[in-house]
Amino acid sequence: MARLSVNLNKIALLRNSRRTGVPDLARFARLALEAGAKGLTVHPRPDERHIRGSDVPMLADLMRPYRPAVEFNIEGYPDERMMQILRDNRPEQATLVPDAPDAFTSEEGWNLAPEQAALAHPAIAAMKDLGCRVILFIDPDPDVIERVVRSGADGVEIYTGTYAAEFRAGRHETTLASIAATAIRAREAGLVVNAGHDLNLHNIPPLMRAVPFLAEASIGHELTADALEFGFAATVTAYAKALE
Repeated sequence: MARLSVNLNKIALLRNSRRTGVPDLARFARLALEAGAKGLTVHPRPDERHIRGSDVPMLADLMRPYRPAVEFNIEGYPDERMMQILRDNRPEQATLVPDAPDAFTSEEGWNLAPEQAALAHPAIAAMKDLGCRVILFIDPDPDVIERVVRSGADGVEIYTGTYAAEFRAGRHETTLASIAATAIRAREAGLVVNAGHDLNLHNIPPLMRAVPFLAEASIGHELTADALEFGFAATVTAYAKALE
């Protein structure tokens, strides 16, 4: 059984297209929690195109009665801005991505080559000092796992965007096998195994069969798209059940 962490970025993106505060991010956070989500995820980018800096403490306070059983996950690039957000809000989980602050979306994982390792290692140590579980966003590549272990991170989030694209094309078996191999290597190394990017109700079942020990999936874009058809609460419930 994997936990569903609902990524609220796209709700915030829609809100930011007007100055009315609609949709209300707090209301949708509560709907997600009431509908069966076991966590909430935000990625507060510097341009605030979706999640704003002011959203993060609001959500941390909103979740307080649910935490730590229901986890707050903050994603981002490990610069000083991200570190201050983590110091101010102390989430249960911090997921580090290597993309530049102006990236369109996170589509490439850490390889932890020397230059990346020099950035990641001190950030990971500082985040663990704050009490955060530290997760590194990685590509499906078993060879990266040994470097993740050396970094001191607690786990990985395996990028599933390529798998999702190939699933739509009907040729996903090779990438799914790479995801499974990476996940198995990570579990054997004692790491937490999460996954995320473009997961939906169609491609989750094969993923869960391949990686039945998956701990968490962070899902936002596809869930929000389905919610336009089926309603937000019903969609959250459906995704939570799919991950079971």
